[in-house]
Amino acid sequence: MSNDSQLPNPELQNKDLQEPTVLDLYKSVTKDWASFFNFIRSLWDARRRDELNRSLAADAAYAIEESKPEEPARAAYFPWRSVLALFLALAGQFSLESMHGQPNLGVALYIFAVGFVIWAAVKDEWHLPALPAFMQMPEPLTTRTAAFIVSIVIALMAFFSFGGGKFDIINITLWVSSLGFLVYSLWLKNPKITTGSNTDERRRKLIRSVIMVGVFAVAVFFRLYRTDSIPVEPFSDHAEKILDVYEITQGDYKIFFPRNTGREALQMYWTVLVANLFGTGLSYLSLKLGTALLGILTLPYIYLLGKEFGNERVGLFALFLFGIAYWPNVISRIGLRFPLYPLFAAPTLLYLIRGLRTRNRNDFIFSGIFLGLGLHGYSPFRIVPILVVAAFIIYFLHGQSKGNREQAVMWLGIIVITSAFVFLPLLRYWIEFPEYFGERAISRLTGISQVTGLSTPLPGPFLQIFLSNLYHALLMFNWDDGEIWVNSMPHRPALDIVTGALFVIGVVLLIVRYARQRDWRDMLLLVSIPMLLMPSILSLAFPGENPALNRAGGGAIAAILTSALALDGLVAGLSNGKIARRLFIAYGLTGVLLATSALQNYDIVFNQFDRNFRAGAWNTSEMGQVISDFRDTDGQADTFWIVPFPYWVDTRLPGVWAGIPNRDFALWPENFSQTVNLPAPKMFIFWPEDLQTENALKELYPDGALTRYTSTFAGKDFMMFFVER
Repeated sequence: MSNDSQLPNPELQNKDLQEPTVLDLYKSVTKDWASFFNFIRSLWDARRRDELNRSLAADAAYAIEESKPEEPARAAYFPWRSVLALFLALAGQFSLESMHGQPNLGVALYIFAVGFVIWAAVKDEWHLPALPAFMQMPEPLTTRTAAFIVSIVIALMAFFSFGGGKFDIINITLWVSSLGFLVYSLWLKNPKITTGSNTDERRRKLIRSVIMVGVFAVAVFFRLYRTDSIPVEPFSDHAEKILDVYEITQGDYKIFFPRNTGREALQMYWTVLVANLFGTGLSYLSLKLGTALLGILTLPYIYLLGKEFGNERVGLFALFLFGIAYWPNVISRIGLRFPLYPLFAAPTLLYLIRGLRTRNRNDFIFSGIFLGLGLHGYSPFRIVPILVVAAFIIYFLHGQSKGNREQAVMWLGIIVITSAFVFLPLLRYWIEFPEYFGERAISRLTGISQVTGLSTPLPGPFLQIFLSNLYHALLMFNWDDGEIWVNSMPHRPALDIVTGALFVIGVVLLIVRYARQRDWRDMLLLVSIPMLLMPSILSLAFPGENPALNRAGGGAIAAILTSALALDGLVAGLSNGKIARRLFIAYGLTGVLLATSALQNYDIVFNQFDRNFRAGAWNTSEMGQVISDFRDTDGQADTFWIVPFPYWVDTRLPGVWAGIPNRDFALWPENFSQTVNLPAPKMFIFWPEDLQTENALKELYPDGALTRYTSTFAGKDFMMFFVER
């Protein structure tokens, strides 16, 4: 790359100057402080005013109008094959869900549905919306060399300063500065992209904007409603997470938290921010509220991905279906790192795909930034760099890349370099402590712990387990989402009836369109479905953990986007011709489908999942309240203990509820005698069936008072042994 200055494309300079608008003036004046003060001086300086006018005219001319793609031809008659295919698919999905042990009828109905979908596509009744048109943004293959070299030098300094696995003000400053210089060295001043709108188009955009706000509000409701009570209780992973967050508040600023097979740091620091911002403290609610907000932050990128694969209506459908879907909703409200996978996978793919479509280098910079950030989030995201490379390979193998392959190699390099800069702290940690960084992934893949040296043999041949896991993972959308009750409703489809039926139809239509058009974007979307499931599939040492909604969370993006594309194609086919009756049928049916989907997902999350989780969770909140009452009455909680019992409560969690996140209240029976010389009052909690503990305490403290705590959770009572003196 040379050090050429970034100048407008000469071809664009030959165009007639467009009249600058008030919006052009506003953008020019507010882009930086120098421009603002230059505008102020131009109010009384005629020479500066003339310069400002010429600059505005040049900026207005430096624009590219984005052409609209030609929509596929659709049959003018009523698309009865499409409607029949839809209802067959819905019936098939309903059968699979309601008759889980007898799939034959559901499979047969789906076979007929697929046949009618293909027939409808051949007869031009049901097509996916046209993919957005390609653009030719200027790509001079240049960079600001001095800034690029400076970024490398500062990045090396940051890399060495990250030794020891801790953040500090110096290495953070170096790290952020290196990234800033890198972005500046690569950034291009691109022409504005205009769409050319008239009054009718502006009115339609306003209506769509209002609808989008409404859809977004519905999605936010699904993410935040009853966050305080669903899920109702934490489990052991939350205890580990609270301890990690507690360490940050004590000044231990780790880059990677090795506790419990290792965790990336992003959620810990995000939770500290949420706890301070909302005043929720080091609590279970802080964890849940933080991840629910991460789920909300994903939504705009789902909408933009829908637009990138279709149009604004696809974006709205994708936003709605993803916003109300049980799968991303549950993993967003658990309080663990799960939503960080789709949160960063969505923008990484968005900017990558849009960059390849528009030849916009800046999109690849953004893609690299989000790729690097995702690696700080949740370990299943580590599959996304492989998907990015696969995307470029798919692009190279298709005719649309002709004439752009040299630039595409550079664009891939930009993503790699930018993501490496963002990944820099973890890269240093990986090199310095490889056994901790890879522990979680390697242990699931091979059964070997790099930290302890313990190994669990694979339960069968490698290839056989992989193919079995792949098969079960691909069935999770419409059949069985696994048995992990803490983050799913076990043994039901990951998608609701409507979204699941549309997903199957969408896959068929994607294959049909790819066979006709050979567009790399269709192939990428199809390939991304199994690839984003790979973190779940690759649990070869523990195949019972596959499928897992959390490790396959990125797959929800591709699956629901495919469903949204199918729904848009249905609406377009039904409303073709703009006949009032056809429009009413199209949007009436769409409204019924979306409402049905929302109602079912509401029931799954707020009724079924809630009941199932309550049945399996231990009532640590009630124990925490007992600790709080004991402390309020006696002024301290140092003489309060919980006696462990197999498969009972995690003895760290009641302390979290009581505001004591850094203490494990466990006291094993062999250590009871150590409590004798401690001052009373004393309190022991134990499992009702632990008669050995009951007898030992009565022998040690004959005057102790034994009571049974009656829990609001069925079958979750516990015993309290109080020693007053």
